Amino acid sequence: MACLFWDREKYQLIDLTLPIQPFMPDIVGHVKMAKWNHEQGARLNSVPTGIDPIDFPPGPPFYEYHSQAWEELTLTTHIGTHLDAPWHFFPTTENGKMKAKTIDEVPLEWCIGNGVVLDVRHVGPGGLITEDDVKEALKKINYKIQPWDIVLIQTGWDKKWGTKEYFENHPGMSREATLYLIEQGVKVMGIDAFGFDRAFKVMGEEYKRTGDKNVLWPAHNVGREKEYLHLERLANLDKIPKPTGFTVVVFPIKIEGASAGWVRAVAIVEKE
Repeated sequence: MACLFWDREKYQLIDLTLPIQPFMPDIVGHVKMAKWNHEQGARLNSVPTGIDPIDFPPGPPFYEYHSQAWEELTLTTHIGTHLDAPWHFFPTTENGKMKAKTIDEVPLEWCIGNGVVLDVRHVGPGGLITEDDVKEALKKINYKIQPWDIVLIQTGWDKKWGTKEYFENHPGMSREATLYLIEQGVKVMGIDAFGFDRAFKVMGEEYKRTGDKNVLWPAHNVGREKEYLHLERLANLDKIPKPTGFTVVVFPIKIEGASAGWVRAVAIVEKE
């Protein structure tokens, strides 16, 4: 039976995902990667099979290609483009009425939907994205949020990927902006910055200056009151040709009992 959904002549895929790479220390854990080439893979595979690596196909003189290359990674679930589960925010949600879902408990139906890009690139470094910023972005594209839309917040911060500033000075969502989207029926939202809230350093400095604990992860803490999920470290939102009228797919890797899962985020766009 032919696939009723996919038509490569009609649609194009836009990758919204940053790579996982051990390029520099990360605030939430340095990626460690060990690589085995084809010859090393042959030696590893020879142990469980009980076969001399030289006997692996395709045979001499291609000894170094006798088996498969492997990689081994040590990393957190919050490295790279990922989806934060409600469990990441707090053990319960809906003001204690529900156990918070871990990433393997998140329904896949929540992770595919109509995409909406909200351009808030005017918000400066370390800035707080307000409810008014969200409403103004919607007004500019003449769109009303629909239940189950997947809203993508465009800060443009993905262009700083690989720099110190990417981690230390990005803008983030406010409590009010996050609640507003949830109240419109949004279950999944995301941002093209390191985190959904402002940078750790920015929040920390404001807390030390004001003593107000409400400045610490206000968007994350909304998850204690309302069940929702958010994506962090998206990329290439500027490559989506229109802010609406496309489909977003953000299926997370199924990790038992985890607070997040790595995602290959993709926008499915109809070709013009």
